[in-house]
Amino acid sequence: MNFFDWLLHEQVTIAGSPVLVREIVGNVFGLGSALFGMRRLVAAWPVGIIGNVLLFTVFVGGLFDTPQDKDLWGQAGRQIFFALVSLYGWYRWYQTRHGGASTGVNPRWATTRERIELLGAAVVLYAIAYPVLKALGSWGPQWDAWILTGSILATYGMARGFVEFWLIWIAVDVVGVPLLVQAKFYPSAAMYVVYGLFCVIGFVAWWRIQNRASATTSTPEPVVVG
Repeated sequence: MNFFDWLLHEQVTIAGSPVLVREIVGNVFGLGSALFGMRRLVAAWPVGIIGNVLLFTVFVGGLFDTPQDKDLWGQAGRQIFFALVSLYGWYRWYQTRHGGASTGVNPRWATTRERIELLGAAVVLYAIAYPVLKALGSWGPQWDAWILTGSILATYGMARGFVEFWLIWIAVDVVGVPLLVQAKFYPSAAMYVVYGLFCVIGFVAWWRIQNRASATTSTPEPVVVG
């Protein structure tokens, strides 16, 4: 058995249920992306995309012969959106990094207008996602739709450098953990708990960076008399 066959088919048993190794590996890449993102490193994006590809194959079990009997189309769909938005974030952070910045992004609070736009986008995305996921037969479509909507907004916010994106992720994790436990995606549920903790740490870290930057730019130049 070569590496790819092993990655596609190997399973372990957790709490009496079979779990694909690639679900565990995909979440490890996701955690790596979160760690790099907290440190504002461009590597967060390509690492995250690898995790997206692996997890997509997990959440559409009917297509890829996974042991779970529930398809979570919202979870699968968000992996696609993650990958697309990640390409945008990768480009944006790369441009910032090569424009002279020491890291890929400079954290800032979203403006009032940007927050209103995010709220409007959330309403529209949820209104689209819920009926689509319900029609596809997604398990728990009302919660799955929020996870999909929040994940898209959080990834976009990260690409733009909004400090608030961490708070959106926390809201996604609060809903995602119980949904994934009930659906028996145990590694993903456990990783959501870890993500939640990192989101709190990341939020505080970016908040402090933003405050330091604001203090630096707002400090008046000394007046020289003489």
